[in-house]
Amino acid sequence: MACRFLNISTSGYYEWASRPPSPRAVADAELTTTIRRIHADSRETYGAPRVLAELRRGLNVHVGRKRVARLMRLDGLVGVSHRRKRRGWKPDTATHEDLVKRQFRADAPNRLWFCDITQHRARDGWVYCAAVIDAYSRRIVGWSISDRITADIVVDALDMARWRRRPEPGTVVHADRGAQYTSWLFGHRLRQAGLLGSMGRVASSVDNALIESFWSTMQRELLDRTAWDSKAQLASAMFEWIEGHYNPRRRHTSLGDLSPAEFEALHTAAEIAA
Repeated sequence: MACRFLNISTSGYYEWASRPPSPRAVADAELTTTIRRIHADSRETYGAPRVLAELRRGLNVHVGRKRVARLMRLDGLVGVSHRRKRRGWKPDTATHEDLVKRQFRADAPNRLWFCDITQHRARDGWVYCAAVIDAYSRRIVGWSISDRITADIVVDALDMARWRRRPEPGTVVHADRGAQYTSWLFGHRLRQAGLLGSMGRVASSVDNALIESFWSTMQRELLDRTAWDSKAQLASAMFEWIEGHYNPRRRHTSLGDLSPAEFEALHTAAEIAA
């Protein structure tokens, strides 16, 4: 009856019903399994572009962008994203010198660092995270986590970055004009290390956009996806995400789809070869 209604032959129907999957369908099923694993390894944060980068660079699988997007759409796999915010006000003019001028790139490690603080709430209180990011590789070179937002937290993050990287005098350290970064303690530590302080305009996140982008990534890929029961749980998750996922594994389109650690390793290898 169905064959008569659809105007197809009975033999054609049974041939279709008993026909094995095509080579293309088999390949799509295998590729979908790989895509699921990549998406899970990214903590369900990668969209099609980063999944494609992992396939091509990480697994050496040659596949098209549209095919990956199609298979992810059919399997219900999506990355984590957020909408751009629009503001109706203009920031005030700065009173301190801005050495960066919104030039967020550096030609070598330890030439330009950006600093900032973010906060997130657990059930039993707030947790604050201060970080220092290297503009060359987008790597978090120093961080500090605390339940108190004082000048100590930004100094601790800077001290970690200095201990890890041993920067030459003259490295520019750019921050916003928050009280922690305008404190005597932070300025003294910069002068003591021979680092050059730089600040953007008042209330202007755009002047510190590189690390604001990092916070945005952490917010949507980690912080906003879970209800945190305790400050200790939240602090531990921040630490593990930075050192266990972001620095060594998370791919960046601005780095040619490499992670910060991989990008720096290429730079080191090039220096040794030179």
